[in-house]
Amino acid sequence: MSTRQCYIVTYDICDPKRLRRVFETMRGWGDHVQLSVFRCSLNRMELVQAQTELREIIKHDEDQVLFVDVGPEDGRAREAMSSLGRPYTRAERHAIIV
Repeated sequence: MSTRQCYIVTYDICDPKRLRRVFETMRGWGDHVQLSVFRCSLNRMELVQAQTELREIIKHDEDQVLFVDVGPEDGRAREAMSSLGRPYTRAERHAIIV
C-alpha cells in the first residue's frame, strides 16, 4: 500500500480561463483552503496523475503550480497547518453516489 503524503498546492495562473480549469481540477484532488491554495492527501500515483492533469492545462512559460510536501498524512502533516484569524478547519470529504 502506498503511503499518503500531505501536499499544499498553490498556483499562480495568468489567464482567467486556465485559472478556472486549474481550480476545477484541484477540487477533485484536495480541500480548497484559500484563493489559490489546496491541501491534498495523495499517494505517489495520485500525485503524478494530478501533476499530469495540471501540466495539460497550464501555459508553462506564464503559469506556476507549486507542490509543497508537508509529510506523511498520518504523521506530522495532521498538525502542520495553523492559522491566524479565522481558524483552519479541515473539510470533511464524503462520496456522493447519484
